[in-house]
Amino acid sequence: MPATTITSTGSSGRRPGRRPVTSRAEIEHIALDLFTERGFDTTTVDDIATAAGIGRRTVFRYYPSKNDIPWGAFDEELDRMRDTFAALPSELPVLAGVRAAVLEFNEVHPDEQPWHRRRLRLILDTPALQAHSTLRYTAWRRVVAEYAARRLGYPAEHLVPQTIGHASLGVALAAYERWLREDAGELRQLLDAAFAALEHGVRSSTPDAAHAGAGTFGTSAG
Repeated sequence: MPATTITSTGSSGRRPGRRPVTSRAEIEHIALDLFTERGFDTTTVDDIATAAGIGRRTVFRYYPSKNDIPWGAFDEELDRMRDTFAALPSELPVLAGVRAAVLEFNEVHPDEQPWHRRRLRLILDTPALQAHSTLRYTAWRRVVAEYAARRLGYPAEHLVPQTIGHASLGVALAAYERWLREDAGELRQLLDAAFAALEHGVRSSTPDAAHAGAGTFGTSAG
């Protein structure tokens, strides 16, 4: 779940004389600050607009609802993911292609990492966002399933590509949750290790290895 273009505001409130924000990323950063300080449920779109020095219409020009703000430019990122899938070589195994595309989808600029962590924690831990998140997850799975179906010669709604879509989402969510632990390592490493396990299969491992960080998934050569 990637972040948008980086434009840090450094504050959740508008200082006197400060210019109104003009980028989507600025609005999201201000909103994330407010959600952290006040809670998601009690922060309104008007609060965000006031802090950003813009009208609520401007906020709604970028986001259909408050629930969409933590997701950023998600629809545009899904289009980019489709383009990534389309550009993959045809000889690449299907699950290897999914792994490559998911890693590209989750590429986050280092300056955006703290914001991205807050964004994911909000999405995963806020009950009020769960129903909306289900819609977003469905759209993400669909992109993966469409790629798998095209490569395997199945309809997109066939069991096999749908299974690949569901499994891929589960793997990504497991990596996100692991990353949100402060000592869990880099998100890209976690995603890479988790999708390698999905791609190659998982073998038995010791309990200590199972609780370690990235790169400890036992995988078979097949």
